[in-house]
Amino acid sequence: MQVVVITGIAQGMGREVALRLASTGDAVAGFDIDADGIAALRNEMRRRGCDALLETLDVRDRPGILAFRDRVLAKHGRVDTVLANVGIGFFGPFEEVDLELANRCLEINVIGTAAILQAFVPSMRERRAGKLIAVSSLVGQVPFPFESIYSASKFAVEGMVLSLRYEVEPYGIRVALIQPAQVSTGFAAKIHVLPPEGSPYRERVRRFIARDEELIRGAIDAAAAADRIVAVVRSTAPKLQNPIDAKSRLFLMLNRFLPRYFRDAILLHQMNIR
Repeated sequence: MQVVVITGIAQGMGREVALRLASTGDAVAGFDIDADGIAALRNEMRRRGCDALLETLDVRDRPGILAFRDRVLAKHGRVDTVLANVGIGFFGPFEEVDLELANRCLEINVIGTAAILQAFVPSMRERRAGKLIAVSSLVGQVPFPFESIYSASKFAVEGMVLSLRYEVEPYGIRVALIQPAQVSTGFAAKIHVLPPEGSPYRERVRRFIARDEELIRGAIDAAAAADRIVAVVRSTAPKLQNPIDAKSRLFLMLNRFLPRYFRDAILLHQMNIR
């Protein structure tokens, strides 16, 4: 049995991972800012006979995260795996980005991930065991147009985890990245907004959104993504980088080996924005 902490647990991949782990006897603890989602998940867990520690908490509340950590450790005595799944999207032409809103995205996606991982390092280091897993994205390595801020946040998460690995592996702590391309949830639809009339980017953004939403309709769903994430959580020696669908594996491979000219041509063609 593992004790697993999950952020962004109220819906989507986080919720599906939590239900799968709890159904096979793992102890689950987690939080989300979505109070209704937390209440619904708590009721579902109880119907399944699972006693999960679930709380409503904003990942930007760092004292709250430390208090949550203390409650988890008091209840279970240890944490085996932390899955930093919380994150928000951000979309729009860079020239027109509201930088105050961009700062919120970076605070949640980057510092929020840092806060939950950092909180559990001391207890894992003392036990000389544990796994720290962060949900990144394909755009953490392959930058997409009109997603400059979101790409920046995921590049930062990847850089942080890759650096962190050198510091914690001597203490028996493994780290891993989850790298989905698209998952068929409402995540992207919430942020797809056309620039106003008169924007020089409006037509290309319109084509990008239409293509992105077409790809999302054919993407794996949250349940299938969760199956693959659970496999990483349960692994005693997870790979550092873990694409969870064929598309992300293909694009990451092309990004690694193809010259930039060819990578750019493929991306512009794929997203219909030549």
